Amino acid sequence: MPDERVLVTGATGLVGVAAARRAAEQGYRVRAMVRATSDRSELEGLGVEMVEADLGVPDSLPPLLDDVDVVIHTAAHVGDWGPAEKYRAINVVGLEHLLAAAERAGKLRRWVQVSTLGVYQARHHYGTDETEAPDIAGLDGYTRTKAEAEVLLRQHVDQNELPAVIVRPGFIYGPGERHWLPGVVEKIQTGKMKLVGDGKKVLNNTHVGNLVGAIFLAVEKEGIVGEVFNVRDERLVTREELIYTIADYLGKPRPRKVPEWLARGVVGMVEGVARLRGATEAPLLTRARIKFLTLNLDFSIEKAKRVLDYRPRVDFQEGIRESLDWITGRG
Repeated sequence: MPDERVLVTGATGLVGVAAARRAAEQGYRVRAMVRATSDRSELEGLGVEMVEADLGVPDSLPPLLDDVDVVIHTAAHVGDWGPAEKYRAINVVGLEHLLAAAERAGKLRRWVQVSTLGVYQARHHYGTDETEAPDIAGLDGYTRTKAEAEVLLRQHVDQNELPAVIVRPGFIYGPGERHWLPGVVEKIQTGKMKLVGDGKKVLNNTHVGNLVGAIFLAVEKEGIVGEVFNVRDERLVTREELIYTIADYLGKPRPRKVPEWLARGVVGMVEGVARLRGATEAPLLTRARIKFLTLNLDFSIEKAKRVLDYRPRVDFQEGIRESLDWITGRG
């Protein structure tokens, strides 16, 4: 609501920038949490207050929450490689310190937690909805600690009356995406990209504009404290459509396919060798990447439509071209 102060954590990331921009456009007073080393160029000109803090430094967090009405928590340690403890330090422990600071401030009207559809079990999904519990075991450090973060948030809702709502997006894309898409572009350009399996199963694609729309519906809707909402695009796309669209845009040959059984047969060895070598970067093939390339990831958004009146407006073909224009500078 206008004249309220909104804190956006992770404000220099893809979702954080978009959320800060939307909040400013809607008349909120926006405070952006930034780290000392963050690139703040995307926030310049938005008229937002930038405050340096780090989820790994608890003493830096209390000033963030001074006179804050709404928290949009997008900050997280992301990736599909590395020890769970590294993810937990930010995604769970850092969250706990931030929650404590918010509760001490005592002014909060709404907390929107940006989680992930990755908290569900790593299997085929055909319309899975929010009645299925998160998988605390997790496929990797990121998904495991994001599920743990949801458990922690639920405790604060139940025990401390935290006015929180959780939104669970799928794989996020849009202008400003710096994580998965540049890697795919590089692999297609160098001929290293392969489709695993038949490429016919769908992804849980989520354009950042659609996600931010859902976030602000969750900010403004009354009577939804404690609720969880799956969020994705209206139309899901197959791996073929994803990868072939990018290849066609780049003017490169469409990648070939390799049998799924072969990839699954060697992934354990590939990951094991990488761990023995102490690799800090993920190897070419990981279990998380097999999930990304092979599993059917169709999650229901009927609850978000019914309760929030969520209507995702950006289609994949429009959104991916915006994303590629941003990466290549063609826009």
